[in-house]
Amino acid sequence: MENTIEVQNEGRTRCEVWTRVMGYHRPVSHFNIGKKAEHYSRKHYQECVASNREFAAQYSEAVC
Repeated sequence: MENTIEVQNEGRTRCEVWTRVMGYHRPVSHFNIGKKAEHYSRKHYQECVASNREFAAQYSEAVC
């Protein structure tokens, strides 16, 4: 038996996506056609937590 929940469109909430453009934050929905195309063609990545810890440990010792 699957644990799925059906949500009707009336029960959904619109998700607003914001991004930083030219030094300030704006909702993507307010972009013009060209800027929207550029935003959606961007490659997103996730930083590795382990690498960040090693970096912080290495350079926090050098500063002290």
